[in-house]
Amino acid sequence: MVRWRKYIIGICSIVAVGLVGVSCFLFWPHGLPEVEASTAQLAGPELLTRGEYLTVAADCAACHTTKGGKPFAGGLAFKLPFGTIYSPNITPDANAGIGNWSDSEFVRAMRSGVGKHGEDLYPAFPYTSYALLSTDDILAIKAYLTTVVPVAEPAPANELAFPFNQRPLMRGWKLLFLPREQFEPDTGKDKIWNEGAYLVEALAHCGECHTPRGLMFQRKQGVALSGGDVNGWKAWNITSDKDHGLGNWSDEQIAQMLSAGHAKDHGVAAGPMREAIDLSLSKLPKSDIDAIVAYLRTVPAVSGDPDLKSVRRNDEELTARSTEVSSNTRSGKQIYAGACASCHGWNGEGQFNQRAAIVGGHALSDPTASNVVRVVLQGSSDHEAAPGKTMPAFAKIYTDEDVAALANFVVEHFSGRKGTVTPEQVSEAR
Repeated sequence: MVRWRKYIIGICSIVAVGLVGVSCFLFWPHGLPEVEASTAQLAGPELLTRGEYLTVAADCAACHTTKGGKPFAGGLAFKLPFGTIYSPNITPDANAGIGNWSDSEFVRAMRSGVGKHGEDLYPAFPYTSYALLSTDDILAIKAYLTTVVPVAEPAPANELAFPFNQRPLMRGWKLLFLPREQFEPDTGKDKIWNEGAYLVEALAHCGECHTPRGLMFQRKQGVALSGGDVNGWKAWNITSDKDHGLGNWSDEQIAQMLSAGHAKDHGVAAGPMREAIDLSLSKLPKSDIDAIVAYLRTVPAVSGDPDLKSVRRNDEELTARSTEVSSNTRSGKQIYAGACASCHGWNGEGQFNQRAAIVGGHALSDPTASNVVRVVLQGSSDHEAAPGKTMPAFAKIYTDEDVAALANFVVEHFSGRKGTVTPEQVSEAR
């Protein structure tokens, strides 16, 4: 009942804000902006190199490329409580992609969330972050995208319930939540910090996943980077909080997670975070990773749910308790023994490579085990399914009851907490 009450309140709020937005249409910049690169803008091959770097740093491929699909051809589904949004084709095809977009139209889309024909775009496209980008960087991204292979395949049409399928409602939302100014360096901070701020807040748009959302899908900036939800996956707290965030991580551990997708004593990345690392963060220069670490160190600490605090048993406990489990997780232990222990080990340290070391990760301390359930069902791999970097999907092998028991065992075994996963929750996660 509470869930539906929040849903109804959210709908009413969006409609009310949308009506305000429609009435303020004349005050919203749907017209094309005047766009001109600065005198510092690069040209020729250097511009394309810069554009490619920015496109990677902005993680465009992750949202605009389906697994096994053609690069930047779109079609990736974003399943939301009120329907499904598909990412568009951003190849230089003149009809299906952005081949006939002007510079002004492209800048307007990135900054104001407005498409080529004046249609309001949904914030699944992170223009609330990209609005902070410089004009030179936006134009460099566009210059690079004109060089990728064109794909003449339009993305599927969005499938949204009323009233969310009424794009003009987004005008009121943007009046409230869209930044109006580009990123401005903080003169009181050094160059490395400012580069990290630009990457985290604008280009890499970390807050789009790691900041909780309000009833109108707006980011709660008062608790920025304290954790969010992405298609059922938990994006963890990355503030400087020592109990819930990165406060007790070393610089090396943060850098290793960002660049390699795993860090000793802090587990391994999976789901959307692994994709962001594989396609974007792992390809950035060390100087960028160091800048991100420097900035994250200064993000104000935000605590959270005690149940989401990362905890782990010590090595002696893990060894001793590998045969001691609650009666309701005994079947989960048997599944772990047959399907998981050979790679991850009973102590979670990994048998063959560091990517199999799961111990210490937030996901193993979460009683709802949302990420554990999804990685068991979906598996985890890069786009090439490279050997040694792939965990198989078990959705077709185990029942909902099996996966719930396994997830509850993993939580109990590695953290000492009681897992609360039910077969119904596993079914929903499928």
